[in-house]
Order: sequence, then C-alpha cells, then structure tokens
Amino acid sequence: MKAGWGLISALTLFLLMGAVLPQRLRPKKPTKRPATTKKPSVGKSAAPAHPEPQEPTDFPPPILGPPSMFPDCPRECLCSPSYPNSLNCENRNIRVIPAIPFRAHYLYLQNNYISEVTAESFLNATEVRWINLANNRIHRIDKQVFEKIPGLLYLYAQGNQLKEIPAGLPATLEQLRLSKNRISKIPAGVFNKMGNLTLLDLYNNQLSDSDLTANTFKDLTGLIQLNLARNILSKMPAGVPGGVIQLFLDRNSIDVIPKQYFNDFTHLSFVRLNRNQLSDKGVPKAVFNVSTLLDLQLAHNQLSSVPLFNSHLEHLHLNHNSIESINGTLMCPVSLGSAYNDDNLVPRLRYLRLDGNHLSPPIPLDVIMCFRHLRSIVL
Repeated sequence: MKAGWGLISALTLFLLMGAVLPQRLRPKKPTKRPATTKKPSVGKSAAPAHPEPQEPTDFPPPILGPPSMFPDCPRECLCSPSYPNSLNCENRNIRVIPAIPFRAHYLYLQNNYISEVTAESFLNATEVRWINLANNRIHRIDKQVFEKIPGLLYLYAQGNQLKEIPAGLPATLEQLRLSKNRISKIPAGVFNKMGNLTLLDLYNNQLSDSDLTANTFKDLTGLIQLNLARNILSKMPAGVPGGVIQLFLDRNSIDVIPKQYFNDFTHLSFVRLNRNQLSDKGVPKAVFNVSTLLDLQLAHNQLSSVPLFNSHLEHLHLNHNSIESINGTLMCPVSLGSAYNDDNLVPRLRYLRLDGNHLSPPIPLDVIMCFRHLRSIVL
C-alpha cells in the first residue's frame, strides 16, 4: 500500500516539475526583409566631344582584294598576271575611282557607287582605251578626264545619273553608250570632230524634239548605229547622218514620218519604230520603199493597212496594229506575173509578223504567190 502511494507521489511530482520548468520558445520569423548590400556604383564614361562619323547605311563597305604582284594595283581592284593591261574594279562597292596605273588599257569599274569622275584618278592613265562605268551613281564627268586619256576608244556609262552628254569627248572615240541616264541636253558642238564614232546609244533618256537640231549629229560621219529609243520624241530626229545602218526609235510618241525622210540614207538596213503612234495618215505611201532596208519593225502602232516596202526587205514586223485585211496584190512590191515568172524578181521577204491585228486564217493565196521566199508568217 505504501509502495502504491509512493508511485503516485513520484508521478505527481514529475508533472508539477514539467509545468514549472520554462518552455523553450520557437524563434519568430522576421517581419522585415534584411537589408541587402548595395554594389558600388561605377561612374559612366563621359561622351566624346566630337562623335565619330558613321558609314552611310546604304553603302556597303568597299571590298579589298588580296595583295597583288603589281605594286601599283589599288587595293580595291584585282590585277591578274594573265591580263596585265586590265584593271578589274567592278562589284567592289567603291565610291571613288582609285589612281589608275600607267600600264592599264582596260578599266572595269561597273556596278559600284561612284558619283563623279575626276581627272585626279587619271593623271598617269594615258594609255587607257576602254572604260566601263555602267551602273554607278555618276552625275558628273569632268572635261579634264578626257584630256588625260586622248586615245580612248570605248566609253560605257549606261545606268547612271548624267543629265547631259559629257563635254570634251576625244576624237578617237568609237563607241559611246549612255543609255538609262537622265540626259535631256546635248550641248552644241559636243560631237565636233568625232568622225570615228560608230555607235551612239542614248536609249531610255529624256530627250525631246528641241534637243535634236539639224546640226546635232552632223560631225558623226562614221556613225553606224543610232539608238534614240525610249525618249520623248514626237517627230523623226533631224540631221541623222546618211551613212547610218541601224536606226532605233522604239517607244517614243512619233506620229508622222516626212515623205522624203529616208531619201538621203545610203546604207540604212534596220529601222525600228515599235510602240509609237503611227497611223496610215502619218505614214506616206512609199516612205519605206528603201532598197537597202532589210528589217522593218512597226509593231504596236495604229496602222490599219500594210505599208508599201521594197522587194529587198527580208523581215517585216506589223504585229499589234489595227490591220483588218491583207491583199497580196497590193502588198507585192512587183507584179504577181513578174514574181511568178522570174526568180530574180521574187521579193526577198522571209519573215512576216501580223499577230495582234484583226486577221484570221487562211493566208490569202496571192500573198503566198508573191512572197515565195517566205519561211514564217505569224497571224
């Protein structure tokens, strides 16, 4: 009995001690985030007083070539040992023509960003014969340039921004290509003493009738090809040299051809008048009866009948006009009886294009009887 009471007393004492002893408190979470340590501030560098100029965004950087065995070869160009007289600077993104070495005869400078041609680049280039400046941004060629290269034969400057024919062209020049510029002026006397010129290409410019006087081309006595297509002409150009073989006048607004216009041409073989405003009213009956003419192109006009032509003509383009009928008897340059009985009198026409008119097959028999050399006819 005493042992039981002792056990109960010990148990009670143990519980009382647990109540009296202080309980361990759990630490509370901080209500505020501890302050973070700030990184030391780094002072900003001061802006330069004069900012560096930047390259224009529409011009890619020039392309430099590898070192050359020729010490005078500009870094922007390529100088091939196989062609020591050629300087290849095309497609190099250059803005300024580099110094041309004395040994250079052929300059390839096309497809760049050149804006002007000055004499400084040609101080030693007295032997240059050929220059290709096509597809740049050239708006000016100094007269003094041609004084440095008096033996120049070929000048190609198509696809630029020239507004007039360059002055001071050398008398030795044989080909002058100025198509796809903005030329609206041919200065008086610019072609003086240029009897060696055989090709003059002024395609796709802004030349009007008033820019072409009777004296504009008078000194071009050796001219073979004259290209005035895609300008703003409304008349046939005056003063074209009589020795011209190829005359291209496509895509103008010409509506009248003077009756005697072709009388003074001695070797005229190719005439192109496509895409003008020619009608029967503006085309005299026998204006194309030229014995030297081989190829006549009158497509995309307003003709309603086939114009008369010489028996020597071989190619005739009359497509896309307003022709409603064709009559072999009227078209035939000689009588049908002569063409049938004498082979020497048979017209030489080999190609005839009439598509785009108001015609339908079959081809009239008298056309076949007259033009027995005809190899192709397009209806």
